[in-house]
Amino acid sequence: MSLFRALCVLGVAGMLVTARAARAGELYSYVDEDGVIHFSNAPSDTRYRRIGKKPSSGGVYRASAQARARPMPRPGSQDRYLEHIRGAAAKYRLPEALLLAVMAVESNFDHRAVSEKGAVGLMQLMPGTAKDMYVRDAYEPAQNIEGGARYLRILANMYDGDLVRTLAAYNAGPEAVRRAGGEVPDIPETREYVRKVVALYEAYKAGR
Repeated sequence: MSLFRALCVLGVAGMLVTARAARAGELYSYVDEDGVIHFSNAPSDTRYRRIGKKPSSGGVYRASAQARARPMPRPGSQDRYLEHIRGAAAKYRLPEALLLAVMAVESNFDHRAVSEKGAVGLMQLMPGTAKDMYVRDAYEPAQNIEGGARYLRILANMYDGDLVRTLAAYNAGPEAVRRAGGEVPDIPETREYVRKVVALYEAYKAGR
């Protein structure tokens, strides 16, 4: 069985937490029966599990004022990709809002975007990742979105639906998360990336 298939069949079981265990600065998450990732700093469902505390010197678990203040992408900029986004979200059991948030931060919905490190397209796939995710043309929107969603699903399975670690691994790679003891690596770019994606995810979920 391939690594992709093995990871995709892994369960995304949550650990029990009680609502009274929530403290300011902590974040909780779980994946529901539809594969949707939920997170909260004030959990009201016993399926939530704690995934970390806000570090004392400005952590990644709450969107920073800078990230919250960043403008949303131009309205309608994602409309041409909505069919692909919805299809990938349904196929890989991910929230559409999460794909939108990752895409907005990665490329601002520019399918021609190329980073200094060589990441390509809407979801900024590195060549090796694109190949592993069966993406032949990373500039082609449907393939890029499909590959990015597939990779997010694999990471979500690896981290039991832990949104913060999933995003950190998407940005810095699973090996960087492993070297950080399973936590978000102390890399300014990664910390800011998680802040921005979480802030946009919250905004898209709220319909803003």
